[in-house]
Amino acid sequence: MIEVPEAFARIKAANEGERGRAWATALPEVVDGLLRRWSCTPTGPVMYGQVGIVVPVLRRDRTPAVVKVSFPHPGNVHDPDAYATWDGRGAVRMFARDDDNFALLLERASQRTLAAVTDPEQALTIQGRLSRRLAVAAPPGLPRLSDQVDRWEHEILTTATDFGNPLPRRVLDAVVATLRELGPNQPDILVHGDLHDANILASDREPWLAIDPKTWVGDPAHDALNVIRSPRHTDVLRSPNMRPTILRYLDIYCDAAELDTERTRRWTQAGAVREAMWGRRHADPDWLIHATDQLAEALA
Repeated sequence: MIEVPEAFARIKAANEGERGRAWATALPEVVDGLLRRWSCTPTGPVMYGQVGIVVPVLRRDRTPAVVKVSFPHPGNVHDPDAYATWDGRGAVRMFARDDDNFALLLERASQRTLAAVTDPEQALTIQGRLSRRLAVAAPPGLPRLSDQVDRWEHEILTTATDFGNPLPRRVLDAVVATLRELGPNQPDILVHGDLHDANILASDREPWLAIDPKTWVGDPAHDALNVIRSPRHTDVLRSPNMRPTILRYLDIYCDAAELDTERTRRWTQAGAVREAMWGRRHADPDWLIHATDQLAEALA
C-alpha cells in the first residue's frame, strides 16, 4: 500500500479536524482499491497539495497516468465533469472516475509548470490561449457564477463596513455596478476558475495542459484575476504605479483569449475587491491585502 506523507496528514488534520485525520488514515486502503480496479501500478512517491494526493502510476497498457484523490468537499464535486467535457482539449485527459471517493485517473503531464516560463508576456499569452481553448459549452448541472453575485455583493459591502471602509467609495461603486450589470446574464461557458501558473503543465500532446479546475459556468473573463494576481507579477502589484503595466498585461491576455478587454477589466477589478475583503476576514498577509487593494483601485 502507499504511504501517506506525514506532512499531508498533518495538513488535513489541521484544516479539517478529526474528519480530515480519519480520511487521511483511510487513504492507503482507498488507493489500493482504486489501483486494483483501474489496473494501475505505482511508479513513484505520493505527491500532495492542500486538497488531496496524487500517485504516479502506469496503466495496464503502460500508459503513464496519475491517480488523484481529493478530500470530500463540495468544491471538488464537479472536477470530473469539467475533465469529461474538455475530453483532453486544453486539459489533461480523464481515463476513469470514482465519484464516491472523489478519485480520478488522469493523464500524466510533465511536472514542469508555467512558472518555468520567465517572460511574463509570454506566460500571459500562453494562459490566454489556454483559456480560449477551455472556453467550451458547459453541460447542464454545473454551478453558475451568476448565482454567486448577490452573495458576493453582500459579503463585500459587509466586510467593507466591518473593517472601516478601507477602499475609496468609487472602488466599491465600480464592483457593485459590475456585479449588477454583468453578473446576472453570463454565457453558458465552462470556466476553469483557477488558471494560475501551478495549474498549467507542460505536455507532449499539447504544449500546455490545465489541471485542477474549480469548474464554473459563466464568463471566462473571470479567470483573468488569477492570471494577473500571480506571484510572477508581485513586483508589479506592489508598485504604486502599477496601472499602465497591469492594463498592458490585460491587453495581452485578452488578445490571446479573444476576450473583451473592458469586460475583463471590470471582472478583474470586482474579483480584486472580493479577494481584498476575503483577505481581511481570513488574515492574509498585510502586503498581499495592500497589493490587492492597489489592483482594485488601479482597475476601477
